[in-house]
Amino acid sequence: MYAIVEIAGQQFKVQKDQQLFVHRLDAKEGDKMSFDKVMLTDDNGKVTVGAPVIEGVAVNAKVVKHLKGDKVLVFKKKRRKGYQKSNGHRQYFTELLVEGIGAAKKKAAAPKKEAKVEKAPATEAKKAAVKKAAPKKAAAKPAASTSTKATGGTQKKTAAPKAEAKKKAAPKKAAAKKKDETKKED
Repeated sequence: MYAIVEIAGQQFKVQKDQQLFVHRLDAKEGDKMSFDKVMLTDDNGKVTVGAPVIEGVAVNAKVVKHLKGDKVLVFKKKRRKGYQKSNGHRQYFTELLVEGIGAAKKKAAAPKKEAKVEKAPATEAKKAAVKKAAPKKAAAKPAASTSTKATGGTQKKTAAPKAEAKKKAAPKKAAAKKKDETKKED
């Protein structure tokens, strides 16, 4: 009998009494662990495939020890440039011993507690006061237009008095142009 199980983000094909090296797990040596993300089981030709996992099946394993893997060398070089760089590391692993493939332990569901929360009269009074104060604040602010296309998604507020100032400035510019034209004719 074998199973395909997900342990520490990777999928492994496991059998009973198999030693397995997985990425470092947060467990002490000698701890027993149960992995319930079983994707597939095969029991002497009887194949069961999960969608995505098989409910009620788990792989039980024991943590044997924590260790480091072989050194991995990373060497970079660019030809004719004089560039060489070497680096390396040793990966942390956990050695597991698969004790069996079987039914998962069912967790007892905790009863849900319903708590009744009564609203205090003071909080309702505060909410009513906030609702009354909100319209006063909104009326005090001048009307402003917003445009988001020109600023790339951020809001830019332009007040109405600025537009009026531009209209007033336009006749002054026209008068200045007339003066320039009369000076050129002379």
